[in-house]
Amino acid sequence: MTIRTKLLLFIPLLVLLVNSVMYFLFESGKTVQQSYDQMTDRILLYKQSVQTAEDHLKTLYGYLLNPADSSTAELGKARERLLATRGILIDRSASSQLASAVTGYAHMLDTLIEQEQAALTAARTSSPRIALAHYEEAEKTTGFIREEGQHLVDLELSFYQPVYKQIQQETRRINHLGAAIFVVNTLLSVVIAVWISRSITVPVSRLVALARQVSTGNLKIEPPPRSDDELGILSDAFKKMSDDLMVLIEKDKESLEKDRFVKELELQALQSQINPHFLFNTLNVLSKLALLEGAEKCSDLIVSMSNLLRYNLQKLDRPVTLRDELEHVKEYITIQKARFRDRISFEMEIDDSALHVLIPSLTLQPIVENSFMHGIADMEQGALIRLEMARTSENVRITLSDNGIGMSEELRQALLRLEAGTEKKKSTGLGTRNVFKRLHLFYGNKDLVDIESEPGKGTKFTILIPLEKEVETNYVPSVDRG
Repeated sequence: MTIRTKLLLFIPLLVLLVNSVMYFLFESGKTVQQSYDQMTDRILLYKQSVQTAEDHLKTLYGYLLNPADSSTAELGKARERLLATRGILIDRSASSQLASAVTGYAHMLDTLIEQEQAALTAARTSSPRIALAHYEEAEKTTGFIREEGQHLVDLELSFYQPVYKQIQQETRRINHLGAAIFVVNTLLSVVIAVWISRSITVPVSRLVALARQVSTGNLKIEPPPRSDDELGILSDAFKKMSDDLMVLIEKDKESLEKDRFVKELELQALQSQINPHFLFNTLNVLSKLALLEGAEKCSDLIVSMSNLLRYNLQKLDRPVTLRDELEHVKEYITIQKARFRDRISFEMEIDDSALHVLIPSLTLQPIVENSFMHGIADMEQGALIRLEMARTSENVRITLSDNGIGMSEELRQALLRLEAGTEKKKSTGLGTRNVFKRLHLFYGNKDLVDIESEPGKGTKFTILIPLEKEVETNYVPSVDRG
């Protein structure tokens, strides 16, 4: 049974049970309350009729003493209240067992009204003795009304005494039944809640434990007991994901080991082709010889070539300062200007406060070389390459721009995605793509490089070097050097 089915089945059943119990208790209490209300209403009505008759008698006495207009109005209001009480008494007692006694009681109220009319008529005809006689009769009638009202109350209580005992028994039964139902309902609710919660929380806790185990690097996990709900499917998927992850990790390890081995072999093969000491000694001899023969420009060019090769053959897995990179770029520019002569111009705008910042070795020269090889190499005149370095509060912004042939959007996106095969010509350096890759590995951020270029409108490379980078904690292995 799925979790959704459990919730949709048992929770509505539990709510229905609770509502049924509440409705039963409500209807039982309502019946008892109606019985109490009927008895109490009639008893209060008897008392009210007696009180109304006495108030009417007092109003009549006040009128006989002082037959003013205000007394007449009060007497009329008292008569209306008495008639209204009589009508309510007849209506509510029509279906009662005491209907005949109530009818006699109502006739007494009628007699009182007739005596009040007779006394009122005698008072208006200036017959005080007759009016006083009618008042005395009305006073006697009021006494009879008082006695009969009390008698009706006694009869009502006597009639409802067995009913009252039955109501008390029913009330006690309902109370006991309500307490029992409350206990059973509470226990049932707790059992269902615990069962549903355990069916959810226990598998979830197991999955959390497995996730913590995987987060520590231990992928050899034991699958939890199989269940038939959604959490069982999730457990199976989690186990399969762990197994697939182990397979992928093993494949990645094999691939990385193979790549590292190939890169090391390539680097060893490249370094074994050149004897640095022999090459530097030869270049120094050529430089001195050219200087002795008066070829100063040739001597400077050989020195630049020697410095360039020495820088390229240093350990590339250690960071260098921007100052070192800039000096290396200047050596490269010296050689290229000897080649292109007046066809190119090279401009620099450098913020000296940024030159102590560390970056991976051989970062700038390959990008400058890219501008020469792919940007301005075919231009006969007016070629320009501009290098700018500016420091902000957060980073150092390096901008290299040229006014060469530019590149297509497809090639620009391929360079930014570090796709292979984006360089059309061989380069003497590490290649633009490998420079971007080394920056990404060194700083752990792919958003450090931006390229702006359109065909025929030149190219602009922008590199952001974070200032807060702790370079000493990073290591760019030789396998990532292109």
